Amino acid sequence: MGGYLALNVGGVLAAVLLAVVAVFAMLSLRRWLLERRGGTVECSLREPDGRGVWRLGIGRYNGDELLWFAIFGFRFRPRRVVHRRGLVVAGRRQPEAAEEAALHPDTGIVEVQDDGHTVELAMSGAALTGFLAWLESSPPGSSLN
Repeated sequence: MGGYLALNVGGVLAAVLLAVVAVFAMLSLRRWLLERRGGTVECSLREPDGRGVWRLGIGRYNGDELLWFAIFGFRFRPRRVVHRRGLVVAGRRQPEAAEEAALHPDTGIVEVQDDGHTVELAMSGAALTGFLAWLESSPPGSSLN
């Protein structure tokens, strides 16, 4: 009876380990598929109105949009779309002491307003410079705020 129980426990542990490896492989494959076309940057997002939690993600530039995908998810659709047209940069700051643990080092935070929604984006210094350059480099004839 004890040998049978050991086989059951071993089988359950093997199944759990296999499930964890499968989830990790699926998340890695999803990230690779999102990043393979280029134009991506690691970008944390926070919605200050209500839930003030920083969520790690990937931002991908797609024409006049910044598509934001949560890093821990299985969806291939963006969770948030920031449109360049009508985007207003409300402020730029460094992380506060309480935020430093949740963000990467050398992170800058920019608060943007898009169609009445306010979000904060946290990126590395180089990525933030690229974001601001993308914002300012609108095609001729388009009006941006």
